Amino acid sequence: MAELAEDFHAVSEKERLQLLLELSQELPALPERYAGHQEVMERVDECQSPLFLAVEVVDDAPRTVQLFFDAPAESPTTRGFAGILRESLDGLPAEEVLAVPDDAPYRFGLADAVSPLRMRGMVGMLSRIKRQVRLRREAIDAEGRA
Repeated sequence: MAELAEDFHAVSEKERLQLLLELSQELPALPERYAGHQEVMERVDECQSPLFLAVEVVDDAPRTVQLFFDAPAESPTTRGFAGILRESLDGLPAEEVLAVPDDAPYRFGLADAVSPLRMRGMVGMLSRIKRQVRLRREAIDAEGRA
């Protein structure tokens, strides 16, 4: 996440918005198990645009985290925030995801370029991701002890 934040800080505010737009366009489509099934995903109510996310934690030694997002194409800021989080956190061990500071969304230099409500959406995404990682990791660990 720190590397991506550095990329954002290395450019002007206008170019930051362009980077955000590029990340929104690179957000991958949902896998079949989630496509068209928002009811099995968590809605992030803090986002101004409808955004749904799913978090999976693999039953491997590092408890690898996998992230999936669904947001409309006409919501590039929301999709861009999801792209930042996916690019930064997908594939990391659960412990590393949980160690991400809660204020990390503010480290991209976007607070001056987008509204506080939009920033609240990204903070909400991170908070929900971390909560789901904790719950899923605990469930895997409990199964292992059973």
